[in-house]
Amino acid sequence: MRGESSGLVIGISIGVVIGVLLAIFALFCIRYHRKRSQIGNSSSRRAATIPIRANGADSCNMLSDSTMGPESPVKSGRNGMSMWLEGLRRSNVVSVSGIPEYSYKDLQKATYNFTTLIGQGAFGPVYKAQMLTGETVAVKVLATDSKQGEKEFQTEVMLLGRLHHRNLVNLVGYCAEKGQHMLVYVYMSKGSLASHLYSENLEPLSWNLRVYIALDVARGLEYLHDGVIFFIIWTINGPVFAGM
Repeated sequence: MRGESSGLVIGISIGVVIGVLLAIFALFCIRYHRKRSQIGNSSSRRAATIPIRANGADSCNMLSDSTMGPESPVKSGRNGMSMWLEGLRRSNVVSVSGIPEYSYKDLQKATYNFTTLIGQGAFGPVYKAQMLTGETVAVKVLATDSKQGEKEFQTEVMLLGRLHHRNLVNLVGYCAEKGQHMLVYVYMSKGSLASHLYSENLEPLSWNLRVYIALDVARGLEYLHDGVIFFIIWTINGPVFAGM
């Protein structure tokens, strides 16, 4: 009898221990799923705003999803990002960028029928333009055979129009007309950095100036990587640096 009683006690003890372990495991699973649900809701709220730190400062300008227009759904994660870009493709660039739009005819006239070529890159040709206001700008034309499509163009207009830093050339306008996509930038009267580094017709840059330029480029990169809290979408032609 004593042996049977001992076996019964041991069996009950084992059952109690197993029951406690199962209860702890169930409680852990419940708390885990609740925490994941809270994280998902928090991510959705964060995705509804795009904080951008202006000029590398600590203050942030909040760009809410209301500025993107009613057709731009914003959700967390990769799926939300693809839906947001899809919304940009369907919506008018004006409604999401707030950047002045130039007509094809105005830019054609300002560039003398696109004959004032000043540069050529993977994105396409760049022309010097004299606007009716007397302002000189640089017009970058999206090449028809460029790999950059509608999505990248709209994304670039939206993001670059909101990025402002002393070492980045500001986007001041765009054109989306007659199947052409153009970006209008501030004109850099001193030319490109490459022309100063490699041209045989210009005086070589001093080492002090080269270091100064390298630091300016680094500050521009730091702003893009750290100053813009919301992730940067890199386009094929990339950002334009103003080191001079």
